Amino acid sequence: MLSAKSLFQEIIDNDESFALFCSIAAGGESQGGWENARIAALVPQSERHLAPKIARHGADEDKHGRIFNALMRKRGLAPVPVPRDTDYTMLLERAGIGLTHDRLRADHPLTVHDLVTYLAHSRVTEQRASEQMELLRRHFADHPDLGRAVKMISHDEDNHLAYCHEELLRLARAGHGRAIQQTLRGYALAEIRIYRDVSLAVMAHMGDLLGWPRARSALLAAGIHAVYAWERFAGWRRMVSLEMPERRDALGGPAVAAPEYA
Repeated sequence: MLSAKSLFQEIIDNDESFALFCSIAAGGESQGGWENARIAALVPQSERHLAPKIARHGADEDKHGRIFNALMRKRGLAPVPVPRDTDYTMLLERAGIGLTHDRLRADHPLTVHDLVTYLAHSRVTEQRASEQMELLRRHFADHPDLGRAVKMISHDEDNHLAYCHEELLRLARAGHGRAIQQTLRGYALAEIRIYRDVSLAVMAHMGDLLGWPRARSALLAAGIHAVYAWERFAGWRRMVSLEMPERRDALGGPAVAAPEYA
């Protein structure tokens, strides 16, 4: 029977597909680390209290990239090139989601509007990351190699999501509520389309590596399209709602070190 657990297990058990999975994940996390570090450096003076939290966010993302690379090294594997059609972060930027890299490379301070853009981007993408890591934690928390990594990354992604809720609500109370909701809606609708396209591309590459029969690949593609149809109809709304999280000040402390791998 085809299930999320059996699918991930097959990808994890094969060295080539595992290297591709980890390389895609590590690339996206490392990119997020750089972006957050630049944003922390450019926070406007009126919002300087956010800088340590944004820096913590970036440190967490960079740590996740190191974890995925360490998982490959433990199996004697090297990172592989990430196919462009699986590069989620690059495709998000091309779609106009978040702050552009050109803007982040400039050495002049961001505006509060820029921070709304950044936090709305993070709210949408961290929702996705939190859900994906929860799925992996549900199935692989006890895995001898992946368990510690999955639990740590999942905990961090939940913290990131809580932080986005709390800071966006604060900015909404400061008078930016309409801009926040408009930005969130546009980003959510764009993200679900990009996630569909990236998911199709990732499964196509995995199918090539693992020799999946055409019927299985078609079934997986149909499932991805079905998820997109649900998200386009109603599911996107979970990405734009805002509520005060149970985890308050989730990024208020120092980043937790990555686990060691033999």
